[in-house]
Amino acid sequence: MKKNFNQFLDFYLSELVSSINKSKISQIEKASSKILETIKKKGTIFVCGNGGSAAISNHYVCDYLKFLRQHTNLMPKVISLSSNLETITAISNDIDYSQVFKYQAESLFQKNDLLIIISSSGNSKNVKEIVKFSKKKKVSIIGFSGFDGGYLKKNSDISIHIPAKNYGISEDSHHILMHIILQYLILKQQK
Repeated sequence: MKKNFNQFLDFYLSELVSSINKSKISQIEKASSKILETIKKKGTIFVCGNGGSAAISNHYVCDYLKFLRQHTNLMPKVISLSSNLETITAISNDIDYSQVFKYQAESLFQKNDLLIIISSSGNSKNVKEIVKFSKKKKVSIIGFSGFDGGYLKKNSDISIHIPAKNYGISEDSHHILMHIILQYLILKQQK
């Protein structure tokens, strides 16, 4: 471990960039195309995750709903399944926490929709449940995973795997890629 702050900062940033560069760049480009296709087909983009990944999910709504629309002619519909505390706690309390995303999706998913899942481990029970349901409903899945990728990496239609064994690096990478895809879509639409 690095002894002083500057050494640690250099180490952390190096690990962050290295982890992003080790992901499959072609998958990131496919994800941007799928997001654009979903918006153009008037589908809804659903996003979900637990913990820090829930915060990233909620940030998608802010940036894709407001910022993308503000800088293009696109009219995206984006919903975070991680944002409604009342719904999440009611489902957790009355049914089971493993159902918090799937239960919402059962009422919301339509044809042409897209699901973006953010999960460092890729193995959370609620992630597995919504993946299975999405497959059954033929809703495409973009999965952002870390560590070994787990169930999410193996079962996503488009898998963006960050091979980091550190939650901070994994989550930071997922967040940075969210912004990269967003700004790339804006650039493409402004041509």
